[in-house]
Amino acid sequence: MATGTIKKITEKGFGFINDGQQDIFFHLSSLDGVTFDQLVEGQTVEFETEKSDRGLRAVRVTTSE
Repeated sequence: MATGTIKKITEKGFGFINDGQQDIFFHLSSLDGVTFDQLVEGQTVEFETEKSDRGLRAVRVTTSE
């Protein structure tokens, strides 16, 4: 699994994770073992990536604590 930091969270149920090289989109449906309300900007998370028709997106996002 990759590790990154929550860069931005929106009220619409999605956000972006920065992996140190790029910002990667994630949606609340991609969370694993954590709720959207538990995430905060600046928090470290673990995730996997997959390609979508709009580019790279994070899946199976979970907290790394």
